[in-house]
Amino acid sequence: MARSSSGTVAGLTAVALAAVAFLAYQASANVPAGLKEPAAAPTAPAARPSGGAADQPRKEPLAVPRGSGAGLRVVYALADRRVWLVDETGQTTRTFEVMPSTVNPRPGTYSVTSRSGRITGSDGVRIEHVVRFTSVDNVNIGFSSAVDGSMPEPDPQLRTGGVRMKPADGDAMWAFATIGSKIVVVP
Repeated sequence: MARSSSGTVAGLTAVALAAVAFLAYQASANVPAGLKEPAAAPTAPAARPSGGAADQPRKEPLAVPRGSGAGLRVVYALADRRVWLVDETGQTTRTFEVMPSTVNPRPGTYSVTSRSGRITGSDGVRIEHVVRFTSVDNVNIGFSSAVDGSMPEPDPQLRTGGVRMKPADGDAMWAFATIGSKIVVVP
């Protein structure tokens, strides 16, 4: 009797495994395209017709944004909340995240117009290494770092133009962006 019940259990287990395998196959065959995992990359490059989007190089996440000009410049990407310090040869010497202000400049090319070593920002925070490059509706726009190293989200009720960065990044910006230096703002 024990022998027939173990055979029954083994048979039911086999049927259950087959049913699970079948259901798993059905589920994988009906996954919406946006939820499927990408296929493993081939070991050799696949041949592709030329001229298509596949020929476009992929943008590196920390690469200087296209369309930001050439030569020595500071690039500020509004959507990425990131700054690049770019040397004369087009090489990035430093890139870092920033906290935008509540008033943003329009995309375009600007020049550093003034600098201040240490002041109190329009939000009441002690800041240093202020590098100003434009104004929007009477709000001065520039880069700075808080003396205490903080980078909080700005109060949306205040109209401020300070693009905040960490103190080490502020030191680098201060050394890099002197009066007349080019600042390129991209979307």
